[in-house]
Amino acid sequence: MALLSPDEIESYRGEGFVVPEFRLSSAVVGQLQEALDSVIAANPDTRPEQLVSIHTESRGAEGVRGNELFLDLARNGEILDLVAQLAGPDLILWGCQAFCKPAGDGMEVPWHQDGHYWPIRPLATCTVWVAIDDSVIENGCLRVIPGSHREHILHSHLVEDRTDVVLNQRVEEGFFDESTAVDVELEAGQMSLHDVYLIHGSNPNRSPRRRAGLAIRYMPATSLFDRDRSADASAGYMVDFSTRPIWLVRGEDRTGENDFIAGHSENE
Repeated sequence: MALLSPDEIESYRGEGFVVPEFRLSSAVVGQLQEALDSVIAANPDTRPEQLVSIHTESRGAEGVRGNELFLDLARNGEILDLVAQLAGPDLILWGCQAFCKPAGDGMEVPWHQDGHYWPIRPLATCTVWVAIDDSVIENGCLRVIPGSHREHILHSHLVEDRTDVVLNQRVEEGFFDESTAVDVELEAGQMSLHDVYLIHGSNPNRSPRRRAGLAIRYMPATSLFDRDRSADASAGYMVDFSTRPIWLVRGEDRTGENDFIAGHSENE
């Protein structure tokens, strides 16, 4: 089992994120890079930073034709072992999105909290951010505000009237100190895990190097994925939680109310 050490678990609890020792092999990274290239080519009208539900091949209401290699990765047993130590033994996969910043004009991700956008009750998710390319300061790596998750509060977000950002909402000024930000630099194949309440974002990519990462979203099966929210573009691009497919990847659905049929094809 790819277990987190006690120090790594303590870091996640206290700081809101952790970079585990576990990493993907170079062969798997190469497969992910090829799959991402194919998805980008299949979705020429979608910015590569906004490839939502990249793990499903059906376009569905969200409009992206993905690749099931990413679904295979999201169900990887070693990754699930890591997440189970942080979110519990009963896990639901409910999202998988690529954030690929092209060289030269990769878009900024404003400071935000993931939970501001999501229909999960009670709110709880561990995101595994997998580096498909090297992700460093120069090409716009993930940045976090350590400890900003501790009070489990969703702060006010302001709408950005800009077209050069991935998400169009940001945390209102005054709720955090940007000088405390940490750059989470990763080599391709490494990953970070972060809490749903953590304030994070990333700078634009003006470098000659692409920066691609995969955000895999897991919620504990003690929470409900609320499908009352239909398709909308409040995040800055189209999402549809009413038909978003979800998977029980570990244990049992403790709520007994999560819908694992919506969004799935009859052949699955």
